[in-house]
Amino acid sequence: MKLKEPARLLLALFFLTAGLMHFLRPEGFLRIVPPYLPHPLLLVHLSGAAEIAGALGLLVPATRRWAAWGLIALLVAVFPANVYMLQTGGAGMVVPEWALWVRLPLQLVLLGWAWWVRR
Repeated sequence: MKLKEPARLLLALFFLTAGLMHFLRPEGFLRIVPPYLPHPLLLVHLSGAAEIAGALGLLVPATRRWAAWGLIALLVAVFPANVYMLQTGGAGMVVPEWALWVRLPLQLVLLGWAWWVRR
């Protein structure tokens, strides 16, 4: 059984859903933008658009590799938001502390997943 194909589709669905949520419900994403970054709403929209573009790019063989590298770069770029969310105890959202800690290594899992499905 080929595992890479369903894994790639699931990852694309994950990023597509997350990206759409940046536009449909930006409030939660706005809360975790570290205060030292300018223009939080613009950053939320840009990261959402990048997630959508990456997700769609994973579905097209000609763009799959670049889309995966783009998602890897995005995961690195948004890591400070996850650290900030942990530092602030959920940034005003009710999130168990264990879940805040799990988010950090989860970024590595997503990064590895994107790298694995890039071909």
